[in-house]
Amino acid sequence: MWALFAKEIRSFLSSLIGYVTIGVFLLLTGIFLWIYPDSGFNIFQSGRSSLENLFEFAPFVFLLLIPAITMRSFAEEKRVGTLELLMTKPLSDYQIIWAKFMAGFTLVIISIVPTLTYYWCLKELKTDLSEVDTGKMWGSYIGLLFLGGAYVAIGIFASSLSSNQVVAFILACCLSLFMLIGFDGVSILIGSTDSFIMKLGIAEHYYSIRKGLVDTRDLLYFISLIVVYIILTKLVLTSRHW
Repeated sequence: MWALFAKEIRSFLSSLIGYVTIGVFLLLTGIFLWIYPDSGFNIFQSGRSSLENLFEFAPFVFLLLIPAITMRSFAEEKRVGTLELLMTKPLSDYQIIWAKFMAGFTLVIISIVPTLTYYWCLKELKTDLSEVDTGKMWGSYIGLLFLGGAYVAIGIFASSLSSNQVVAFILACCLSLFMLIGFDGVSILIGSTDSFIMKLGIAEHYYSIRKGLVDTRDLLYFISLIVVYIILTKLVLTSRHW
């Protein structure tokens, strides 16, 4: 499993996909937070020493970038005909899926870690900004990591459905967007503010963690969501024998 994990990481980093994904994320966050004055997310214009704006738009940036990472997970294997060869390895389907999931999640972590320099910049700036809410910031980072993990699991599932990377990318984007805000939309459409429906979506739990109070129920939601999509991916792979 770890050999496959290492192979996936090498595959990402030996192509432009991994570097472009990480670079685009850091470029966009850097521009919107520090440079572009009319973005609505600029820290200097907000007048607050806070990274809240980063965690506000990062989920939507990840909606495009993480599917770009995961779209080739199984779609490429199917396209070039190496999926069956991979399945002959002394690995279970779950081990293969988890190896690909961990590789994708590792890239997400690598893309998030450099943003910690933003925290250092806030602490070092000689401005009239108020103190950084450290507890809330770390809670937001935890939420962003779990959200990224959920997107990776969804992306891998989407990749298992098609041999076309573009189709896998679009499916992953749509599924991730629906899981993020779709249930809120359903709640509004049926004229209900039922918290149960809203709690089925990612946004409810992500914004809860962002408050700085990490509730185990929110963490369990993300873990369960990841496991569900891993199982769905397993079912898709198993169906190749039917």
